[in-house]
Amino acid sequence: RDDGITYHQYVTELTFLLFLKMAQETGTEHQLPGGFRWADLEARDGVEQLQFYRELLVHLGAGGSKLVQQIFTGANTSIQQPRILRKLVEEIDALDWYSARSEGLGDLYEGLLEKNASEKKSGAGQYFTPRPLIDCMVALVKPRAGEVVQDPAAGTGGFLIAADRHVRAATDDYFALTEAQQELQRTRASVGVELVQDAHRLLLMNAFLHDLSARLELGDSLSPLGAELPKADVILTNPPFGTKKGGGRPTRDDFTYPTSNKQLAFLQHIYRGLKPGGRAAVVLPDNVLFEENTGTRSRTDLMDKCDLHTVLRLPTGIFYAQGVKTNVLFFTRGV
Repeated sequence: RDDGITYHQYVTELTFLLFLKMAQETGTEHQLPGGFRWADLEARDGVEQLQFYRELLVHLGAGGSKLVQQIFTGANTSIQQPRILRKLVEEIDALDWYSARSEGLGDLYEGLLEKNASEKKSGAGQYFTPRPLIDCMVALVKPRAGEVVQDPAAGTGGFLIAADRHVRAATDDYFALTEAQQELQRTRASVGVELVQDAHRLLLMNAFLHDLSARLELGDSLSPLGAELPKADVILTNPPFGTKKGGGRPTRDDFTYPTSNKQLAFLQHIYRGLKPGGRAAVVLPDNVLFEENTGTRSRTDLMDKCDLHTVLRLPTGIFYAQGVKTNVLFFTRGV
C-alpha cells in the first residue's frame, strides 16, 4: 500500500515470485532459462535487484517452457522501491515450504484470489465465483473420471479445479484409475478459455498449484476458438454479464441465433458444445429467462435439444450490483 499498489497488482506480483520459488522447491527449474531463476534474483540487492527483476519478467515472457511464457507474457512490475522487493523475496524465502505444500498451496493461493475479488475497486470479482456456489454446482453435476469438463469463461479456474477435486476424491487421488485413465485426467480432461490476460495468468498459476495440467486457452469462446473446442461431457461456468464490447456480435459463424447479448451467446455455445447426454450448470441473469425475440428463440432451441430440469434462484448481491438477479440453469443434452 505504501508503494501505491492495489491488491490485484499485489496478487499478480506474488504470482511471478511464487512461480520462481515453486520451480526451485519442486525441482522444475529446467522450465526457466539459466540465469533467470530464483537464486539469481535472491543473490542481488537494492536497485540492482529491482532492475534485474524487471529484466527477468521480460526475458521469461519470451523464453522458457510454454507455461512459463504464458504466465509471464506482457509481465511488468508495479514495485518502485527496491526495499519492497527485497522484503517480498525474503518473506517468500523464509516460508516453511514443506508445511506449505502439505497444507495445500493451491488453497492458500485461492484465499488470495478470494480476497482480491472482494476488493471492490480491483474489479476482480467478475473473475471469481464464490466457492460455496461452485462446490454446490459441482456436487450436483457430479463429474466423473474420463469425462471432459469445460469452462468457456474460466476466470481464475474455480470450476475446473473443483471438478478435478471431485474426481480425485472419488478415485483415491487417481490411484484407483488405470495409467491411461490417469494420463487422460491429468492432460485432457479439463478445458478452459479466459479472455482477459491478467485473469488468464492467475488461472494458469492456480491450476499449476493444484497440480492440474489443463488445456487453458487465452481467447474468446464467442470467437472461432470456441467452435474448435472439443465437445464436453460437463460444462460448468459463470459467463460474463452484459453485451459484447461496442455492441458487436460474436465473431463465430456457427450460432443459429447471432446476438450481442453475451449470456445468450454463451448459452448457445454451452448447449451446442455438450456431447449427447452431457450435463451443464451455468450461472445466468434473469434476462436470459425473460428476454424476447432472440431470447425466446434461444430458449426454444435449448428446450428442443436439452432437458432443462432445474432453475436454481440465487440470492441477490452475489454478483455485481445488489439488484442483479441470477439463476443457475441445470440441463442435460439429449441423445
